[in-house]
Amino acid sequence: MSAVRIGVLALQGDTREHLAALRDCGAESMPVRRPAELDAVDGLVLPGGESTTISHLLREVGLLEPLRARLAGGLPAYGACAGMILLASEILDAGTRGREALPLAGIDITVRRNAFGRQVDSFEGDVAFSGFDDPVHGIFIRAPWVERVGDGVQVLATAVGHPVAVRQGPVLATAFHPEITGDRRIHRLFVDIVNGRR
Repeated sequence: MSAVRIGVLALQGDTREHLAALRDCGAESMPVRRPAELDAVDGLVLPGGESTTISHLLREVGLLEPLRARLAGGLPAYGACAGMILLASEILDAGTRGREALPLAGIDITVRRNAFGRQVDSFEGDVAFSGFDDPVHGIFIRAPWVERVGDGVQVLATAVGHPVAVRQGPVLATAFHPEITGDRRIHRLFVDIVNGRR
């Protein structure tokens, strides 16, 4: 059986790190910048970065509506930090009109941008993660948190009383950045989701 092909949205953010993590987990990985590349993947990672900038670029390159359509059709997706914000169904403090973060409605959650504070408030620490024997090391950089989870959304991890990792069906999201820790368990979980094993 051939490896699944998982794209990484390559408009801004930690693209290379996610591509490498997916390859380490046995997936074929490729950058996604155009609708034709989105059509060619079995799953998609939305990396960290700046959610308003990524939203603007999604619109500019013609990916916003095709991505919403694929998510509505069941495309497995994983969002880290800004990716979590974009996958949400509702974004609090989304930004100024015309320059706001745009929800893709891949998972029924409400998120708050920069919930932990500004860049200087970024932090890291161990987070218990449902299904893993040992905690994951969470790196939170101007990170969001989840303020509301909808029906069918599973909370996988919390920090300071708020969900910071969630899953609904084939869509997974974390407020932190596992791609820069060397711990591949979350990427392996996503590869298994794409493969239909988890």
